[in-house]
Amino acid sequence: MDILIVEDEPEIANLIQLTLVKEGFFCRISCDGVNALKIFQELPPDLVILDLMIPGLDGLEVCARIRQKPGAKDPYILMLTAKGEEIDRVIGLSTGADDYMVKPFSPRELVARVRALLRRSLRQGGQHQVNRTQHFIVDIDQRTASRQMNNQQPEVLDLTTLEFNLLTTFVSSPNRVWNRTQLIDKLWGDNFFGDERVVDTHVARLRKKIEPDPANPTFIKTVVGVGYKFEDPLMH
Repeated sequence: MDILIVEDEPEIANLIQLTLVKEGFFCRISCDGVNALKIFQELPPDLVILDLMIPGLDGLEVCARIRQKPGAKDPYILMLTAKGEEIDRVIGLSTGADDYMVKPFSPRELVARVRALLRRSLRQGGQHQVNRTQHFIVDIDQRTASRQMNNQQPEVLDLTTLEFNLLTTFVSSPNRVWNRTQLIDKLWGDNFFGDERVVDTHVARLRKKIEPDPANPTFIKTVVGVGYKFEDPLMH
């Protein structure tokens, strides 16, 4: 697995690299945001460890740009910061980060977070599986999703890995009500370390891509006090 470390403090960057190389990961280091994006475009990594406060473009901007144009890979992003205020965590997750760590942290915790992120995937059987509802076709084997509205040609949806997994979860069980804990368990497994509200962030991002009017959702409905459910009849 290829990991890009974006950290402007050499001691911390080298410690992270040494820790992860010992665990069998290949690591590259960038000390600023502009160079990090250049490295990302040349050879996208599987995971980005991204410090919030870096020269040039800060971590939030780098994260946002990666999510806007993920390229061949849509990497997981682990945000680092020396701050611990709640607002930083919320902002980091809202820009597309998958997890969040506050410095200082132990090498053991870092390795656990990295392994947990890289294990995130839907647990599906080995058969080619396609889920269809009235308006959506989700091909799990090909990792593609499309939407068809008003008898028009199907529109291929440009989804991140997490958005695709979330849509697959919803489409596979129309009308089921999911709470945050259930969605975290389904998508990320038992080793999730982040804030449960990251679910709300990804639901909001998915709504922007699949809903005719994200402010008044047709498909992904909020169940007040519980969670979310997907409404669109299955096609047999």
